[in-house]
Amino acid sequence: MFCLYIIDDEVGVRNSLRQALKKICTVKTFSTVEKALKSIDEEPVDLVLLDIELPGIGGVNALKQLKQKSPGTAVIMVTANDEIPMVVSCMKQGAYDYITKPFNLKMVVRKVHNCFESLHMKKEVELLQQKYFEENLPCFIGESDSIQEVMTMVDSVAKSPAPVLILGESGTGKDLIARTIHYKSESFQKSFVALNCASIPENLIESELFGYEKGAFSGAGTKGKKGQLELAQNGTLFLDEIGDLGLDAQAKILRFLEDGGFYRLGGTKKLFVKTRIVSATNKNLEKMIAKKLFREDLYYRLALIKIRVPSLNKRRKDIIPIAKHFLIELSKNYKKKFNKISPEVEQYILKHRWKGNIRELKNFIERGVILGKGPTLNAKAVGIYKTSVPSKMHNNLLQPLPEEGMDLNALEAHYMEEAIKKSQGNDALAARLLGLSYYAFRYRKKQLKK
Repeated sequence: MFCLYIIDDEVGVRNSLRQALKKICTVKTFSTVEKALKSIDEEPVDLVLLDIELPGIGGVNALKQLKQKSPGTAVIMVTANDEIPMVVSCMKQGAYDYITKPFNLKMVVRKVHNCFESLHMKKEVELLQQKYFEENLPCFIGESDSIQEVMTMVDSVAKSPAPVLILGESGTGKDLIARTIHYKSESFQKSFVALNCASIPENLIESELFGYEKGAFSGAGTKGKKGQLELAQNGTLFLDEIGDLGLDAQAKILRFLEDGGFYRLGGTKKLFVKTRIVSATNKNLEKMIAKKLFREDLYYRLALIKIRVPSLNKRRKDIIPIAKHFLIELSKNYKKKFNKISPEVEQYILKHRWKGNIRELKNFIERGVILGKGPTLNAKAVGIYKTSVPSKMHNNLLQPLPEEGMDLNALEAHYMEEAIKKSQGNDALAARLLGLSYYAFRYRKKQLKK
C-alpha cells in the first residue's frame, strides 16, 4: 500500500483529508515540514499533500526540501484560490498537481488515486528496465575505459530523440546498445522495432520499411500493410546493418528524416510518424561514401550522434568477467552446476583473438557448458588440445599437432577432419578416435559447419 503524508498547520484540514484517504493508502499527518522530513529518514513516502502557506517556510522552499530529501516522492500542493501564481512556480519546480481550498473531497481522492496509478506505472517501468539490463548485462560488463565511455554516451543520448549511429565489429553487442538506448529513453513503453537491412532483398526493403496499400503490386492482396516505420510510432526503429541498404532505399530514408513523412508503396497520401532512428553497421561508411555506395547526406543525418563500440580485443581486462557471467547464466539455463573456470581455460580465453567478439565468447562458453559436467569449466569441456592432446587422439591421428596459438575452431576442425579420414567417414568411429561421445562429436561437427 502506498504511503501518504499530509503537511498542514490546520488540524481540521489534516483530519478531514485523513478520513477521506485512509481507505486507499497509509496516511500520516504533520504540522510542519521539519517533522515530516525527520519521518522520511525512517520510512519512505510515496506522496505528500503539502500546504503552500506553512508558518515560517514558503511553499517553493518546502517543496525543494522535500524533493532534495526524497527525489522520488510526488508532491500535490494544497492552496487557496488566490495563490495560483505560487502554484505555477511550484509546478515548475516539480510538483505533481495541486488542489484548492475549500476541498471537494471526491476530487481530492480522485487526484490522489491518479497520482498513485502514475507512481505504480513508473515503478513497473523501472522494474522492466532493470530486468532488461540484467538480462543484457554482458554488453556492459567491465571496468575498461572504452566500455565506460560507451555507457556514459548511452546515458547521455537516451533522453534525446536525435538519430544515433552505432559503429563496431560484428558481435560487439551493437543491437543490445540500441535496445538499451530505447529502454533508457522516455519512449521505453513504446515499440522497439528492429530491421536487419542485410537480410531483406533490395526489391522488398521499401515495402518492409514504409508498408504498402492494397493492390500496390502483384501479391499485395486485398489489404494494405503497415511498414516498420509505422509500427515504431513514438518508439524506436533500429536499422541494423545500415551499410547494406541500397541507394534507392537510402534516398527514401533521407526524405523521411527531413520531415518525418513518407508514402506507403502504391499510396498517394503522405503519412507522418514520430519515430527515433537508431542505426548500426560494421562497415566503414566513409569509405563507402568515397566509392559512391552510401549517400553522404544520409550519413550525416544518421550520424548526428556516433557511438563506437570497442572490440573485445580492445577491452581485454573485461573478457574474464564477461566469460564468468556467461558461465553462470548458461549454467542456469542448461540446469548445470558450473561455478568457476579453470586456470588453463582462463589463460586460453585471455590469449585468444576473439574475431567474433562477445558473440564468439558466449558460443565458446555455451559449448563447454553443454558438453561439460562441472562444477569447473575445464579444457576438455571446451575442446582445448593445444597444450596436451588426449592420448587416444594423439595415438590414433597420424598428422602432426597444429602450430601453437591456432584458432580454436580451426584446431577442432583439424582434428575432426583427421578423425573422419581415419575412420573413412564413420562418425561413431571418429568420435571414439577423439575420445568423445557420439553425440558430442555430432554436435561439434554441426557447429563447425556453421
